[in-house]
Amino acid sequence: MGSMLEPLPATNYRKPLGIRFLEHIKKKTLSYKAYQAIVLIVTFFAYASYHATRKTTSVVKSALDPESDVSLKFSPWWRKNLGRPVSWALGSGWAPFDGADGTALLGDIDVAFLGVYAIGMYFSGHLGDRLNLRIFLTVGMVGTGLFTSLYGVGYWANIHIFYYFLIDQMFAGLFQSTGWPSVVAVVGNWFGKSKRGLIMGIWNAHTSVGNIAGSVIASVLLAYGWGWSFVVPGLMIAFVGLVVFLLLPVSPESVGAVAEEDQVHSPRKNGEEVTEPLLQSDTEVKKKAIGFIEAWKIPGVAPFALCLFFAKLVAYTFLYWLPFYISHTDIDGKYLSSEAAGNLSTVFDVGGVVGGILAGHISDRLGARAITAASFMYCAIPALFFYRSYGSISVPVNVVLMFITGLFVNGPYALITTAVSADLGTHSSLEGDSRALATVTAIIDGTGSVGAALGPLLTGYISAKSWSAVFTMLMASALVAGLLLTRLVVAEVAAKIAESRRQGGPTSRSPVPLEV
Repeated sequence: MGSMLEPLPATNYRKPLGIRFLEHIKKKTLSYKAYQAIVLIVTFFAYASYHATRKTTSVVKSALDPESDVSLKFSPWWRKNLGRPVSWALGSGWAPFDGADGTALLGDIDVAFLGVYAIGMYFSGHLGDRLNLRIFLTVGMVGTGLFTSLYGVGYWANIHIFYYFLIDQMFAGLFQSTGWPSVVAVVGNWFGKSKRGLIMGIWNAHTSVGNIAGSVIASVLLAYGWGWSFVVPGLMIAFVGLVVFLLLPVSPESVGAVAEEDQVHSPRKNGEEVTEPLLQSDTEVKKKAIGFIEAWKIPGVAPFALCLFFAKLVAYTFLYWLPFYISHTDIDGKYLSSEAAGNLSTVFDVGGVVGGILAGHISDRLGARAITAASFMYCAIPALFFYRSYGSISVPVNVVLMFITGLFVNGPYALITTAVSADLGTHSSLEGDSRALATVTAIIDGTGSVGAALGPLLTGYISAKSWSAVFTMLMASALVAGLLLTRLVVAEVAAKIAESRRQGGPTSRSPVPLEV
């Protein structure tokens, strides 16, 4: 009997119950494109639900610690329209977060969540390449829903023990870490490299959709007691997890789908490595799942992981601090309310969605992931400078500069965590052993998540002295992120020049292998 971490033979896998039900209704086997559509839709909503549950804590902070949002505490609209539950919560807070150190305690919970999330990401990727991803993702989503709901249960159970909420969020971070490596691995199994950047760029909008949905749901339910703001999103992600269990095909082999031209099993061409299936026969199991250290040695993994550390540091600093920065910055001689600042800050996310799509499309056309990512990071430097220097002129100018900043900051972040991770997880150096998708994705995004925790933490200290110093830190981080890809950029440029000389014509648009 093999190890419990080794995948079962492909012949032992049965199609998910939902897939069999759909084929029973249609009375025929689903086409390859139908499977691809199911994969994109199911994984989109799966990861959007992860982000929706992650966003609730930032919304509920105003109820737990009234001092964290003074404008909500004294807002006439809240007192007149939301009734006793919210006015009571905003007026007195929730022990132990209603004291002088309440904001610090909430910050400790955030750091604990992100820290466990980053560490758990490495283990989740390792397990994801050895287990059935459909089951693994389902367990992660149900676990996330459970601990998100348990946080809200503290409202009705009248729990005021800090360590209850701290430990709960640590477990929530652990289960949250199962999401990203799993969904990227599944999508990477179904889409070839030629269109992977564009498709994943569009698909990556799930992050913004989840953030917006989480904000709206938590804000509306806050009127009935802050516990509902956790329980309802928790139940929602558990429900989506059930959908994943019923419908998600993890690879073409797991459902017996026949790959089409330029899809997963397209012939090797123009130096492009072949993407192998995640789940293979039992005779190939031992060579399919590579180790954690071996995954770090894949050419391109280390520089892209370190690049994402600094790219996420910049992106998450904006995620956590942009509304606060806007509300405390004089724009055209006026200060915006917290609500208006929060609404305005969504422009950054919109720019990020456009940036992700644009970066994916450009990298597909050029066939050069590193060149695209580095170029975006370098462009983010002047974008950050102009936003800090001229964003206060007027609201329209602020919106335009914020959109441009979001485009260049989130563009490479989205590209690296999606298409680049999928490319490296099926790198030619594996010599056909492609069971590194989840492991590589976890290494890259896990390393980036450390930067995501560090950026907002440093900003809290530096902003107390100078916001200009904060933006200097962000510009320096963007510069370092670009420089870390220098060797890969040089290798891609050399490969494109050599290929152009061999062909005696324009450079090929096939993705250049990420070699150094």
